[in-house]
Amino acid sequence: MSDAIKHECGISVIRLLKPLEYYKEKYGTAFYGVNKMYLMMEKQHNRGQDGAGFASIKLDVAPGERYMSRVRSIAQQPIQDIFAQINDRINTTLQQHPEYVDDVAAQKKNIPYIGEVLLGHVRYGTFGKNSIESVHPFLRQNNWMHRNIIVAGNFNMTNVHELFDNLIQIGQHPKEMADTVTVMEKIGHFLDDAVAKLYKQIKKEGYTKQEASPIIADRLKVHKILRRAAKNWDGGYAMAGLLGHGDAFVLRDPAGIRPTYYYQDDEVVVVASERPAIQTVFNVPYEEVKELNPGSAIIIKKDGTSSINQILEPVERKACSFERIYFSRGSDKEIYQERKMLGRLLFPQILKSIDHDIKNTVFSYIPNTAETSFFGMVKEAQNYLNKRKEEQILSIGSKITSEELHEILEVRPRIEKVAIKDAKLRTFITQDSSRDDLVAHVYDISYGSVKKGDNLVIIDDSIVRGTTLKKSILRILDRLSPKKIIVVSSAPQIRYPDCYGIDMAKLEDFIAFRAALALHEERLTMNVVDDIYDKCLEQVNNKDKDVINYVREFYAPFTPEEISAKIGELLSPEEIKAEVEIIYQSVEALHEACPKNLGDWYFTGHYPTPGGNRVVNKAFINFYEGKNERAY
Repeated sequence: MSDAIKHECGISVIRLLKPLEYYKEKYGTAFYGVNKMYLMMEKQHNRGQDGAGFASIKLDVAPGERYMSRVRSIAQQPIQDIFAQINDRINTTLQQHPEYVDDVAAQKKNIPYIGEVLLGHVRYGTFGKNSIESVHPFLRQNNWMHRNIIVAGNFNMTNVHELFDNLIQIGQHPKEMADTVTVMEKIGHFLDDAVAKLYKQIKKEGYTKQEASPIIADRLKVHKILRRAAKNWDGGYAMAGLLGHGDAFVLRDPAGIRPTYYYQDDEVVVVASERPAIQTVFNVPYEEVKELNPGSAIIIKKDGTSSINQILEPVERKACSFERIYFSRGSDKEIYQERKMLGRLLFPQILKSIDHDIKNTVFSYIPNTAETSFFGMVKEAQNYLNKRKEEQILSIGSKITSEELHEILEVRPRIEKVAIKDAKLRTFITQDSSRDDLVAHVYDISYGSVKKGDNLVIIDDSIVRGTTLKKSILRILDRLSPKKIIVVSSAPQIRYPDCYGIDMAKLEDFIAFRAALALHEERLTMNVVDDIYDKCLEQVNNKDKDVINYVREFYAPFTPEEISAKIGELLSPEEIKAEVEIIYQSVEALHEACPKNLGDWYFTGHYPTPGGNRVVNKAFINFYEGKNERAY
């Protein structure tokens, strides 16, 4: 994607079902789980680069021995930093105590991080500062083993203020209003309550305090705790947690907004944000990795038994379509096909734009994630040409000469890698300082790839802000002297903020919003903007379920084509010589390409939870009042 928008987070839970000695004997190391977690996090690195965290729990340790470990990092390469710290600790201990090398029991007792229950997290920050304190997993400690909880998630709650107030009403004093802390304390409250009730019950049965502990672990009903804790959550989430005694869970939101997949056999249960990560790391086929149903939780008890429990009533499935367009790894079988289809479905618009002149058109893409949609676009161009060649050959018939046949068959889509991304420079300028001055050099071009007077079609995953297009890509493409530059977005126009885990929070950041605003100004309809602001203000104190998304009225007077044309004007640098046209995917085509992921609120304003409507109205109020702040 040419625009740098932040991804949502990624999670991974690994539960080893055999004693550590089993993995030492079969795989040569008792650190099998740690090694697999490193791979799981690296295979989901695309989901988060602000920070990373790892936590583990050892089962059945003696009192006084450390059974929970956690390490977090906000280093430039946080995953590598975490596991460098872990490896240093392991290697140092083994060097000091060579007798531990073949003694798994001694390793478990004396070396941190080795354990049977592991949790990994890669983070892009969408709430709070990017400090080490904001990095998952979060830890809630207690001397009672069962009351310890470690939480990490891929999520945003739209009603964090309401959840915070709920904690105050039940007598708590949360240390901050971050959604992760709020969620963890909510789970912790009902966990404390469940443990206390079980303890009283078990004491009445005649057990001693010491005897009660393993019985509590056995009887604790995690699904009931989650049901009570998540009752009022509004957001998109895949929430993972470990309890101190060894239970683990991952809960998915009722609309299925955030993705969750799992796999289990007799050695391991693994849960992650992405299916191909599990397939690759554990070498299992596509069919054996299952998707966790919306509103359900996979719960793995301390004894290793696992179950799928419905925690919340599922609502209409609105799985995030941006996962398919861009965020998830394209190595997923379904996503790969869907991205190709997104490219294919754009071709009719492209053909119209180039006036069917394929012979004098070059097709290319914005590296690197638009490559798959590019394949689909080119495939459809080939299909079109094959049909046209067939018609030409049949119209000439048996009198066709070899020269004529050769001339017809010679026509094919001209494919070039025109734009080249400077990966090292991109890493350097991820901070906003001096961004405008440097962004022009993020991409380079392949000189000679386009002839003077050609059409140049270049496909991108999505055009969100358009900053890089205007300041860099269009300027350098114009150096090739094309007649026309057609920039094609495999996603529809992004018009509305996300509030479920992707960092797209401000309306004025979106080029589609700025284009519609420019059209209102040109057509002297700014009274519509005033009316929307008034309607949004009137709803500020309404309950979420009663809030209407009035921002949709902002776009209603204009066709998608009118907005696309204005975007083309806004993004064209003054000095550019080529004609510029912007083509966006239609929402209908998006649904056709990604039929299982119909979450389209970025494009349509149809939010899957009530909190989304409140957030978008707040974003409009912020825009109107000139407040440069987030709406959630």
